Amino acid sequence: MIKRLLFWITPNQLTAGRIILIPVLMVLLYLDRPATNIIAVVVFVLAALTDYFDGFLARERNEVSQLGKLLDPIADKMLITACLVMLVSLGHAGAVATIIILSREFAVAGLRQVASAEGVAIEVVSGAKWKTALQMVAISFLIVHADVLGMPAGIVGAWLLWLAVVVTLWTGAGYFRAYYRQVLAAPETHQGGGRP
Repeated sequence: MIKRLLFWITPNQLTAGRIILIPVLMVLLYLDRPATNIIAVVVFVLAALTDYFDGFLARERNEVSQLGKLLDPIADKMLITACLVMLVSLGHAGAVATIIILSREFAVAGLRQVASAEGVAIEVVSGAKWKTALQMVAISFLIVHADVLGMPAGIVGAWLLWLAVVVTLWTGAGYFRAYYRQVLAAPETHQGGGRP
């Protein structure tokens, strides 16, 4: 059933769908009721799943496009940023952990722009998928916030968010290490020279 449905959907449509779900999620989070929080978790999980399936389809069908390369990371960052900011405003997520995570995202995005301008290609570092997965699982618990079957979802989410902070910083440092390794490997290219 899922394979048949995905047959008619393109990777970029899934990415666009993830972006479209963000305002719906914001409204549900703003209401902050037990029922709407459960619906918000379902919407968030659906949005998170599109992140997996758009990449899967792009690789399986060999439909990797420049638009997809642009939209996919933007959609991910929009989803994570919107949810964390809303959760902080509701008192469900820690402001310090959120600031660290978002600062890392801005720093890596800036590094990628500099690297691209210099013709340096930075590969995705090891642990990047774990970083995203941890952030999404933490956000899911923080959205629920209430106790579920005796488990304090809010507390579990807060600990998971700090674990995500550690992995986020570690992978962020990995991007900077990868960049400087390439710069040092070809100093003449990146120090205004390159001329014989």
